[in-house]
Amino acid sequence: MYKILVVDDEAGIREIIKKYAVFEGHEVSEAADGMEAVGVCREKDFDIIIMDIMMPELDGFSACKEIRKTKNIPVLMLSARGEEYDKIHGFELGIDDYVVKPFSPKELMMRINAIMKRSSGAGMEENKREVVNLEGLTVDFTGRLVYIDGDRTDMSPKEYDLLFYFVKNRGIALTREKLITDVWGYDFFGDDRTLDTHIKLLRKSLGEYSKYIVTLRGVGYRFET
Repeated sequence: MYKILVVDDEAGIREIIKKYAVFEGHEVSEAADGMEAVGVCREKDFDIIIMDIMMPELDGFSACKEIRKTKNIPVLMLSARGEEYDKIHGFELGIDDYVVKPFSPKELMMRINAIMKRSSGAGMEENKREVVNLEGLTVDFTGRLVYIDGDRTDMSPKEYDLLFYFVKNRGIALTREKLITDVWGYDFFGDDRTLDTHIKLLRKSLGEYSKYIVTLRGVGYRFET
């Protein structure tokens, strides 16, 4: 059972999500805007937050940023807007996933389960430290840390997931479908530009070491060192 906070100024949307979440055995709390969400998170702990972007009082991006100052709770963003800028901005803030309205409640639940599976699995590896050094790029799987030329680099959760997957499968041609299925943890359907957006962000974070991520036209990507 997960403790879920649903934040949306549309009562109908909150009710639909709550209905499906409760049916699957989860506990659901609600907030009608970003300001209320920040206040609720100060008083309670949640396993995951489902947050709309466009809301009165305080928008979803600002609310997420405020909540992240004190608590590291996974966030799944909802939006009626599907512009790439919105996605990039959200992922740079460290959100875990992004769903465009109108959405399938069943797909939403699958995404929630995938996010929680990844979150609960973090740090459960064996105590043996696993670190890979590639020139000036250091990837610490055990500590979930990345260093570029000795300096620690902060990335969004999905950037870490993608980079770790690439490094573990370096030298292998990875199709877009395999990347989405293995990294996102569910049978993805929807806007396939999500992968490209994350690749773009990851390349930006890696700087000169973005050269390792090679685009295979018509296929996908390969991490070459």
